[in-house]
Amino acid sequence: MPPIRALVIHPDDDVAVLVEAASAGDTVEAQCGASTVTLTARQAIPTGHKVALRDLAAGSPLRKYGEKIGLALQDIRAGEHVHLHNLAGDRVKV
Repeated sequence: MPPIRALVIHPDDDVAVLVEAASAGDTVEAQCGASTVTLTARQAIPTGHKVALRDLAAGSPLRKYGEKIGLALQDIRAGEHVHLHNLAGDRVKV
């Protein structure tokens, strides 16, 4: 089975966005320019959702688009689904 594709927008990002859904155990190739990160999806992740590119400790900032989008609510391992269950936004709404 070919790898699931994911996009990394900025080289400093902690997450990639899936171009197609992944099942637990699927190989995911996250592309950022000429660089590719290969990881294993730890659970099912829907199309358009985020997958962690590296291990992140609880309380760590998460970056997407090169910008901080929130804080890890718990330890997140590479290959895990990143969404509302383990990510808290910390931006002030104006």
